[in-house]
Amino acid sequence: MGGEATTGEAATAGPVAEGRVKSLGLVFEDEQKSSYSSGETVAGHVLLETTAPLALRALRLEAQGRARASWSQSPGHHWLDASGSLAAEVEYLNIRQSLREPAAGEGIILLQPGKHEFPFSFQLPSEPLVTSFTGKYGSIQYSVRAILERPVVPDQSIKRELQVISHIDVNTPALLTPVLRSHEKMVGCWFFTSGPVSLSAKIERKGYCNGEAIPIYAEIENCSSRLIVPKAAIFQTQTYLASGKTKTFRQMVANVRGNHIASGSTDTWNGKTLKIPPVIPSILDCCIIRVDYSLAPHQIMLMWCQKKNFLGTFLLILSQMIVRKKYAVLCLLIYKNSDFSLHLYIQRLIHILLIEKRLRLFPLSYNCFRNC
Repeated sequence: MGGEATTGEAATAGPVAEGRVKSLGLVFEDEQKSSYSSGETVAGHVLLETTAPLALRALRLEAQGRARASWSQSPGHHWLDASGSLAAEVEYLNIRQSLREPAAGEGIILLQPGKHEFPFSFQLPSEPLVTSFTGKYGSIQYSVRAILERPVVPDQSIKRELQVISHIDVNTPALLTPVLRSHEKMVGCWFFTSGPVSLSAKIERKGYCNGEAIPIYAEIENCSSRLIVPKAAIFQTQTYLASGKTKTFRQMVANVRGNHIASGSTDTWNGKTLKIPPVIPSILDCCIIRVDYSLAPHQIMLMWCQKKNFLGTFLLILSQMIVRKKYAVLCLLIYKNSDFSLHLYIQRLIHILLIEKRLRLFPLSYNCFRNC
């Protein structure tokens, strides 16, 4: 369609080179309303201004809503679409209305110069609609579009995005249930361990809303030989499904950090709060896109070790085999703030490089070590 425009505010298409349309716009009745839900009525006007008599075939309104998931995949698979990507689509809304059409037996409508308003109104389906969302590998979008059909020149259209929210009742018994979890993690890797860190955490319920603060009750016991800094974080997990395949994207949306815990010490969180930022609600009722949230210990920061030579060896081995740059920076910081001498540091580095070279002769042992 020619001349289409899209915006989050009241939309107006500019002057058109061909024909006598000065402007075409679409406004909602309540421009202050930020979102709609199932069963609600969407109303507004299509605004048309002409500078001379205008011949029309029809003026139509379309309201559409679709979920789309798509991501690139290695070539050679029969389920890929023409663009070489996995793709899936689900339709949730499809409403069509005629705002102006010729009388029976007439082919066109003749509008006089000036400003014209065409009201529209439609009701969203009563069954639950999926929340609007734009993610890493897909989106759920709703829109309202007015289409001006003309006999000679290309059609002109104007489109507005429609934000839809599917409300979740957080006061249901299932979401009011407290959650208690315990976990113990051995700090270190393979035989380079320095003892366990145990965590017991509790939150008062499962369901929360934007802007709320989650009180966290936890007890962290550091039985390792290192200084640790516990963190808790809210993660958003986006899951996409297409052609029987799944793609997942995970990101942290908020976190809170605790105090340093020395070796052999315990720290207690008595309602330490983690505020929920403005995020979309969980999406659990779409068959190709799912969005959910989890609260989890995010990171244990290794800050110190009573056995300094041992810690230096451990981190340097990680820097060679897992994430070179990240762990290398951490090693240099530890070296700077400890009693390591440059001579000892270089000795350790040479020793680790020799170990890595030898491990290549034993693929099974090397892989086990690399994946720890």
